[in-house]
Amino acid sequence: MTQRMNYAAAAPGGMKALGSVYSYVAQSGLPAILIELVYLRVSQINGCAYCIDMHSRDLLKAEVPVEKLVLVSASDEAGSLFSDQEKAALKWAEVVTRVSDTHVPEEAYAAARATFGEKQLADLTIAIGLMNAFNRLAISFRVPPLAATTAAAA
Repeated sequence: MTQRMNYAAAAPGGMKALGSVYSYVAQSGLPAILIELVYLRVSQINGCAYCIDMHSRDLLKAEVPVEKLVLVSASDEAGSLFSDQEKAALKWAEVVTRVSDTHVPEEAYAAARATFGEKQLADLTIAIGLMNAFNRLAISFRVPPLAATTAAAA
């Protein structure tokens, strides 16, 4: 896969704005691992190889067990491997990312609110929206994952 363009160089102001949102989410008080799991799940849903690769690597660096990492897409079936908060965040990430299909029903909102306070849920939804934006940039402009560029260089 060949990258179509360097969108960061083409629109540095836009990337700086997205970076500010990224910093906001990182300082929101949500657990860092939970945010990374959500970023990974959103990227899986969208099929963003670049972001899947990046967030998987970040989770492994944070010493998340590989067994947990590979079961992110099936967290409901992974028993106690995921906390209740992580499961709720991953469910919310899925319903919000698939908004055109789900229209985020009341029962999904109620389930998320049962776990997260208003600010937490707003921050979590900002994180989900941010990752959807990053995924659309990376997919649209064909940013190759590090794994592919490393393999090509070898």
